[in-house]
Amino acid sequence: MKTNWSAAFQIAAVYVGTVVGAGFATGKEIVEFFSRFGFIGLIGILMSGYILISLGSKLMRISARIGATSYQEFNLYLFGRFLGPVINVIMLFMLLGVTAVMLSGGGAIFEEQLGFNKSIGVLFTLGLSLIVMSVGIKGLFAVNTVVVPLMISFSFLLMILSVKLPGFMEQLLFIPPVEDGWKSVIAPFSYTAFNLGLAQAVLVPVASEIKDDQTVKWGGRIGGILLTLILISGHITLIMLPNLELYEIPMAVIIKNLASGLYWIYIVVIYSEVFTSVIGNIFGLERQIKSIFSLPSLVIFLLIYVITYSISLIKYGTLLAHLYPLFGYISIIFIILLWMKPLKE
Repeated sequence: MKTNWSAAFQIAAVYVGTVVGAGFATGKEIVEFFSRFGFIGLIGILMSGYILISLGSKLMRISARIGATSYQEFNLYLFGRFLGPVINVIMLFMLLGVTAVMLSGGGAIFEEQLGFNKSIGVLFTLGLSLIVMSVGIKGLFAVNTVVVPLMISFSFLLMILSVKLPGFMEQLLFIPPVEDGWKSVIAPFSYTAFNLGLAQAVLVPVASEIKDDQTVKWGGRIGGILLTLILISGHITLIMLPNLELYEIPMAVIIKNLASGLYWIYIVVIYSEVFTSVIGNIFGLERQIKSIFSLPSLVIFLLIYVITYSISLIKYGTLLAHLYPLFGYISIIFIILLWMKPLKE
């Protein structure tokens, strides 16, 4: 069957846009899982890349083949009738938690970079997401196909500028002493498990709408490759920032130092990436809740907004540092079962 390359690149854009959320776009997530471990972190990124390429594609292909329309149906298939419902409840809470982190990231951009109150940023993000969500999956595709290429372009620009800095090779190969160095060993697995486990809320319904196996396969692979390249470029950029763990939005600090003329454009790009992940997660949550309760979409959206807004008022860096690794450890069983599950014709 011939691959629809246009649809494949749209799938790839949604995949990248869903994973590249508040933590990824701001640099905080890359620091937490990889860059603070130096050269060991780079090895972890390469391992993560392989998992994102192979299992991201496999997740979507299985979804399309079994006709799953929500991550609830996919988890029932993956975990079975007994464990599936339990995993779905855990996933629901994880999605709510991560959406709150995304909103907090949006608020942090308004607070740290624009000088506004954090609550204004969070409420603005919620209001904007409601407008896009009213359009449905077409709105999700449209936003991602514009924002993702911009994010990739900036990632590579910052990487090129960082490589030219003095002492780059020494910093690239440097392994800093850290108290929790053991986390660098499991980081590739907890990171990919966390991201794939949560991305399924968007990737499963997207794959079910496309249906064509070859298109879905290449969409997943292209998305995984792009994510790997962005991770590498982000890491190479971040290791050149002294005391990188101290900043809420380290990538904004870097671009202010290396390419100040593009600073405000990049802030818009970072915010847009945060925004795409917010609408991606809310899209998945709405479908999941609707499959359990027969409520109007507007009521579901309002419930999601109230809960995530309340959590998002906690400091962004604190939320990310505690929730993301925890969700990663919980999700490891997900990628193990996904890896073991055969692709049936």
